[in-house]
Amino acid sequence: MRFRQVHLDFHTSEAIAPIGERFDKGQFQEMLKLGHVDSVTIFSKCHHGWAYHPSDANETHPGLSFDLLAAMIEAAHDIGVKTPVYLSAGLDEKLARRHPEWLIRDANDQTNWVKGFMLPGYHQFCLNSPYLEILIDHIREVVSRYDLDGLFLDIIGIRKCYCHSCVENVRQEGKDPRDEKAMQRLWEKTYANYATRVKETVQSIKPGLPIFHNGGHITRGRRDLIDMNTHLELESLPTGGWGYDHFPLSARYAQTLGVDFLGMTGKFHTSWGEFGGYKHPNALRYETALSIANGARCSIGDQLHPDGYMDAATYALIGAAYREIEAKEAWCVKTTNVADVALLTLEATGLHPKANVTTSDSDAGAVRMLLEGKFLFDVIDQENDFTAYKVLILPDYVAMEDELQSKLEHFLLQGGKILATGWSCLNLEGTRFTIDLGVRHVGINPYRPDYFRPLFNLGSCREASYIFYSQGQKIELAGGTELAHRENPYFNRDLFTFCSHQHTPSSYVYGGPGMVESERGVYIAWNIFEDYATKGSLILKEAVLHALDCLLPDKTLQTNLPAQGVVTLQDQKEENRLVNHLLYATPIRRGKNIEVIEDIVPMFDVQVSVRTSNHVKNVYMAPQMTELPFTYEEQTLFYTVPKLDCHQMVVIEYECSTKEEQVH
Repeated sequence: MRFRQVHLDFHTSEAIAPIGERFDKGQFQEMLKLGHVDSVTIFSKCHHGWAYHPSDANETHPGLSFDLLAAMIEAAHDIGVKTPVYLSAGLDEKLARRHPEWLIRDANDQTNWVKGFMLPGYHQFCLNSPYLEILIDHIREVVSRYDLDGLFLDIIGIRKCYCHSCVENVRQEGKDPRDEKAMQRLWEKTYANYATRVKETVQSIKPGLPIFHNGGHITRGRRDLIDMNTHLELESLPTGGWGYDHFPLSARYAQTLGVDFLGMTGKFHTSWGEFGGYKHPNALRYETALSIANGARCSIGDQLHPDGYMDAATYALIGAAYREIEAKEAWCVKTTNVADVALLTLEATGLHPKANVTTSDSDAGAVRMLLEGKFLFDVIDQENDFTAYKVLILPDYVAMEDELQSKLEHFLLQGGKILATGWSCLNLEGTRFTIDLGVRHVGINPYRPDYFRPLFNLGSCREASYIFYSQGQKIELAGGTELAHRENPYFNRDLFTFCSHQHTPSSYVYGGPGMVESERGVYIAWNIFEDYATKGSLILKEAVLHALDCLLPDKTLQTNLPAQGVVTLQDQKEENRLVNHLLYATPIRRGKNIEVIEDIVPMFDVQVSVRTSNHVKNVYMAPQMTELPFTYEEQTLFYTVPKLDCHQMVVIEYECSTKEEQVH
């Protein structure tokens, strides 16, 4: 996979003509060079349904008079730029108007994405319809006729559908379409059949051609779906609705899978389809650096004007970021992430059945705390080897099945520690703890919100009664040590008993343990990660960071980088070197729901320590190749980065102390 990709959208209405009239091979190449681009995803078929080349399987855009796809491939290949090709798999507005009976319909028999044909927008197709054969023909044609370097299929995944085909299929099987489990089996089968047909079609023509099916999010824990791709592209436009927390969460999971992946952001101020929108160059510098710091390659989304002329302002903007990435690539290939802590993602385990919730922000809240606390971590599912980590986090709602319980017990026997919160570690009935963490379950705490009284020294706060908004579990000590207790409010807020504007103050009445440490780990009795994702209270983070410090007294890496900074440690085993990535930027809110990065304030004298039993030969900043003074004492390396401007890599060259690299 290339490091510096552009995803060049070209969704162009038939109401615009002519199109591509200003495309010029030399200008196209000039812009790719200006942007330091080494791979560009170009279009065979767009959401409107048109082909951008002569086609027997599809119809060429009525405003196009030449083979735009062939011209782009030739221009890019002549300067060594790869050309994956895009086909819209889930949307085809041209066909939607001709065959509305093939569209996805919800349980109320309505179409999506838009609810009717009088509204502007796209309609999504069901792949359990004759549309699949048409799509396969489109794929077969472009793969057989063009020298493409990959296939990007968009707006695709397991979709809920109650169209006539899906309902009839389930009824023919003797099942009731009102039974969502029966329908879910059909939806899974429909997607698996689609992916199999695509793979068979491509393999029969160009064996080994890269294929990616894009659904906008990689579902953690669904390795069967992930394995349908040859690589992963993590669509995560911070200003487009994903935010700045989404990519680290997805990337820290993806790198554990052993597949190539890239992080996809956009040049837009908002999101896809925005013409004339540009983010600050510092934002793209940070976002692409964040990709390589997490083991990913980079992709930046753009949209070509209907006239086919590449926008110089866009490629100057992209080039500001990719110029830096190009200089850093050598230290970013074949890397593995170094991690002390693993977050067992809720998306993979499922939510506790007694918690009475359907969604949770717990994963996002946990990742935000780990980033701000400068912990080295992975995000894992149940198929990962738990024993590769020192501490395992079970965030808020982890459903405790027998297989998971067995893996956790094995992890604990190997010396691992657990940080569990809220419903995690409770049996499926929600009546008792299945993992002994020094506490006994009494029931759901009757007060919400209530108060947290720490019995340890806080990093930034004084001793007080702190409001915790999330649901809590009432517990008793059963061999553990109390680190904090809960305090009850006077009463819950209702019609006849309420106080002040929000909630009732603490009555100072002891409500039982709230945070307990044992030999096996720490249990916190609230859904603390979800609370942090929604409220962001400092005390929530300080409680968790104290717990992790108790469980992990010998962190691999420590630094004085402020909270908004990001730190990772990547191991290039083949090169016998560790690469410490340090990033610092501060997103701010613009408008109502958009986070942007504009000013980047440099950080000076950033101190770092890294525990390693390997003999350190040299420490230098890359790509500057500036050597750093360092000391090495008691298997700990110390160095100071004199200046951090957005992103800095520090390379630690080592000799292995044993045949196997030992980082910790």
